[in-house]
Amino acid sequence: MSTERFDCHYCKDSLLGKKYILKEDTQYCTKCYENLFANCCEGCSLPIGCNNKDLSYKDRHWHENCFKCGKCNRSLAEKAFAVKDDLLLCTECYSNEYSAKCTNCTKTILPGSRKMEYKGNSWHETCFLCQRCQQPIGTKSFIPKDSSYFCVPCFEKQFAYQCCSCKKAITTGGVTYNDKPWHRECFTCIGCKRQLAGQRFTSRENYPYCLECFSNLYAKKCVGCTKPITSLAGAKYVSFEERQWHSECFTCMQCSVSLVGRGFLTHRDDILCTDCGREK
Repeated sequence: MSTERFDCHYCKDSLLGKKYILKEDTQYCTKCYENLFANCCEGCSLPIGCNNKDLSYKDRHWHENCFKCGKCNRSLAEKAFAVKDDLLLCTECYSNEYSAKCTNCTKTILPGSRKMEYKGNSWHETCFLCQRCQQPIGTKSFIPKDSSYFCVPCFEKQFAYQCCSCKKAITTGGVTYNDKPWHRECFTCIGCKRQLAGQRFTSRENYPYCLECFSNLYAKKCVGCTKPITSLAGAKYVSFEERQWHSECFTCMQCSVSLVGRGFLTHRDDILCTDCGREK
């Protein structure tokens, strides 16, 4: 009576009564399996045998005893770890070597914990405080001043100028007029309410006016065209007996010749050139 054989697929040694490993429905003795398929340990460079645990991370393999922190040599098996430049590190060594230090308390900011960052500095979320109220700023808006940081309400109370128009704090921009601060949008012509920031304007009795409103309200009117005469726009004018004309409007009432730089005669309220005046 013949006995059915049960041999190692690779070396053909009998596996009857021996330990073997089945891979893809094919049986191997332990020695052949290790030679053919065992992973090489990253720590000691020896094969990871069938009787050892194979710990792996991103296609890299270690014996359980070789899976250690690259700095302090403590075992990382079943512990949290981090990787820096392919080096395995326990969380403590990683934090000490590479994690940011809190600018306020100087302690390490552990990986995964919430932190605040600004211009190369880092804080624990609970350490990033308003200098005035000492409350955590968190994700709220803040304003830096010197080496301190303020939540917006505290900054406005302590430092911001108040607009002399709306009485609210000026946090950005703003203009100064008569040594007083204004929001740009609040600095307007007293007449038409047009914004004056960046525009030419004038004033009367400390009130700001755009050139158009000032001319309409206060400038003398030209006898010829009845429009305002204002030197603010660089206009030249002629004055005679408390009456004014734009230079281009100072003409003979009869023949319309320009009288600028020429002699003229008056006939009642009319201004005439000397030729037209003699005819009268």
